[in-house]
Amino acid sequence: MSRTRHAAANEDESEIDLTPMLDVVFIMLIFFIVTASFIKEYGLEINRPDDAPEVDIPTENQNVLININASSEIMVDNRRVDVRSVRSVIQRKLAENPKGSVIISAHAEAKANTYAAVADAAKQAKDDIAITLVVKED
Repeated sequence: MSRTRHAAANEDESEIDLTPMLDVVFIMLIFFIVTASFIKEYGLEINRPDDAPEVDIPTENQNVLININASSEIMVDNRRVDVRSVRSVIQRKLAENPKGSVIISAHAEAKANTYAAVADAAKQAKDDIAITLVVKED
């Protein structure tokens, strides 16, 4: 019988009391909850309109694209155009789209006088026109 009493005494001594650890965990939880409620995050406030107006997106391209290839041929809408008729073509295109601008896409090997003639024709077609030059290497 003495063995059973000795075994029972060892079991009582080997148990771990978790109550103080749980108390510490709950105190830490309360501390984090209280401190987290006082933190204010700063950021940008966005004022969104209630009803956004519909934006009219044009279905047609408003720009006049003029290509000058390596052999200095002028192409507008995949049609070859003579240097003398570039001004009238640009005027007609800008009459269809008054807000348009002129984009000249020239090959690197094209002649400079062809580009100059096209740029002059665009300026003569409309004084306050924006002209953009794109040089292609291929």
